[in-house]
Amino acid sequence: VIREPISPIIRLQITLRYLASGDSMKSLSYAFRVGHNTISKIISETYEVIWNCFKDSVFLKDNQESWKAVANEFERLWNFPNCIGAIDGKHVQIQAPPNSGSTYYNYKGHFSINLLAISDANYCFIVVD
Repeated sequence: VIREPISPIIRLQITLRYLASGDSMKSLSYAFRVGHNTISKIISETYEVIWNCFKDSVFLKDNQESWKAVANEFERLWNFPNCIGAIDGKHVQIQAPPNSGSTYYNYKGHFSINLLAISDANYCFIVVD
C-alpha cells in the first residue's frame, strides 16, 4: 500500500499549530493522525522553507550602506548616534528533548533555548540567532 504524501497545506497547518499552541509533537501526531517522528520532520522542513523564502526580504542586507542606514535612523528617531542595533536575548521555553539531562535547563527553572536578536530603530529584527 502506497501512502499519500502529506500536502503542503497540512504541513503548514501542523507547523503553525505547533508554534501557536505550544502543543507537544506527540499531541499533534494524534490531532493530525501522523506519526510523531513525521511531525518532527515536517516542522523542521517547514521552518527551513519559511527561512529560505523570507530571510533575504525580511532581514538586513549585510553591507556597509545598510548598516549606515540603520545608524542614521537611530540618530534621527532617538538622538542616538552611531548605533547599529539594539540587542537582547530571550529564553524561549521548550519541552525538554529526551535524554537531554540539564542541557536546556536554565536558571529560571525550566527548559529553554536562547533567542538572540538585534533590532533596528523601528523595532524590526535585523539579525536573529
